[in-house]
Amino acid sequence: MSHRFDEPESNQPPRGLPSSEDGNPTSDEAAVTGARRPPTAAEQREAACLRAASNFTVTGLPAVPPIVPAAVWECESTEHADALLSHAAPGYVYQRDGHPNADWLAEHIRLLHGAENAAVTSSGMAALSAWLLAHAKTGDRLFVSSQLYGRSLLLLDQEARRWGLEPIIVDVTDPAARQAAWARRPALAVVETIANPCLRVADVPRLAEEAHAVGARLLVDNTFATPLVCQPLGWGADEVLESLSKLMNGHGDLMLGALAGRGDHWDRIEQTISTWGLASGPWEAWLAQRGLGTLGLRVARACRTASELAIASTRHPAIARVDFPGLAQHPDHELACRLFSTDDQGNTLFGHVVTVHLKGGRAAADRLIAESSHFPFCPSLGELRTTLSHPQSTSHRGLTEPARESLGIGGGTVRISVGIEPTAWVLDGWLAGLDRLPTN
Repeated sequence: MSHRFDEPESNQPPRGLPSSEDGNPTSDEAAVTGARRPPTAAEQREAACLRAASNFTVTGLPAVPPIVPAAVWECESTEHADALLSHAAPGYVYQRDGHPNADWLAEHIRLLHGAENAAVTSSGMAALSAWLLAHAKTGDRLFVSSQLYGRSLLLLDQEARRWGLEPIIVDVTDPAARQAAWARRPALAVVETIANPCLRVADVPRLAEEAHAVGARLLVDNTFATPLVCQPLGWGADEVLESLSKLMNGHGDLMLGALAGRGDHWDRIEQTISTWGLASGPWEAWLAQRGLGTLGLRVARACRTASELAIASTRHPAIARVDFPGLAQHPDHELACRLFSTDDQGNTLFGHVVTVHLKGGRAAADRLIAESSHFPFCPSLGELRTTLSHPQSTSHRGLTEPARESLGIGGGTVRISVGIEPTAWVLDGWLAGLDRLPTN
């Protein structure tokens, strides 16, 4: 079938305007020319369909926070609009600038972290971007932990250089390397509470003291810990970041991030989130707040199983090394015992992630992943299910091989994000998979 795209003849009206078969304007076209007539009864009913939806009130307090999907709110007057936009009056104007579901979720996070302020972003990387954009200026030096998530390193190293920033990549477990970096007087510092994927623990109190001594702000990415395992603000950090997509939501069905911290300069963070389009949506915020309701139960089960899995893994001949802060041989075990919270039995919560290094290298990792009937290969973490990840080919694939080796990441490195399945079921499936691997 052929189509022609001819120009309309001169006696035809412009496209989109109604016309009769002979090409003359119809009576409906009178409204376009500005002629006034009373609306018909049918038109009144059509308009009522739109107006009725906004003319309602709700009495009583819902037991569950509602989803408020509105993208824009009505203002009572120009003065009211000005008051809302200047934050002189409570309320909302435009979803990108703020909405109820984001505020309810932010308040929940603020309380969990004991913060003065909190804000929700569209992802964990959006939260890191918002923090950097709000605080950094051209020429600033950045103190960047070498053990950050791969995308965080990409942002704070390669991307930051394009903006005229000077990153200093530092092994934060090395006191001499830290002191050399602080001597260059960085303005901002970024570390992870529990590093991805080899699970080194940051000495947040010491890092905060060192950062503040040179006038730097310290941001701690707390994603692997959550506020139920560690509260970095209480140990001196200026701001804390959470990727809500992970364990805090826990269901693997949304992308969100959050920042929490002190009141100083907080208006810059909120303005940056709106101006750079890093804001969250109502549906995701509602889901995340629902997920927080079971966070305590999920963290307790996952951390307990992770401890059992780590201990069992140390005894298996197919494994060369196990990284887990709960093991006495872990280099940061005592630090983790000091910084991390305990459960209702007084047991320290060491996190839900265990990383192993297989003797058979990449071939063993590929076989373990391919033949696993219990655990899916999902390059993320913090879901209800126990999942496997391979840092060399996923989270840290953007780094050079020497850079990965310096972090302890090899082809046989496998990260296990422990879920809430029964502990015995997880151990049985994990050890059965290891039994099929080479032991030398």
